[in-house]
Amino acid sequence: MSHRLAARPAIRTPCIRVCTIEPLSGLCVGCGRSMREIGAWPGYGPLMRDQIMAELPARLARLRAVRPEAFTDSPPDWD
Repeated sequence: MSHRLAARPAIRTPCIRVCTIEPLSGLCVGCGRSMREIGAWPGYGPLMRDQIMAELPARLARLRAVRPEAFTDSPPDWD
């Protein structure tokens, strides 16, 4: 008898594989999440993930305004 694991739906994520934490803010310069949010992401429900994702563009804009040297590329485009 063969046991198959049920396929899990993909979790929506803002990760763009730039995983660099800006030390003063503690935010990832790629996605804008904190280390705590990154670690807890798989355990968050869809509503929590959506709420955080809605905040990320503003977080990254604020970070870019005060620490532009932390960024080496253009802002992420999640559309």
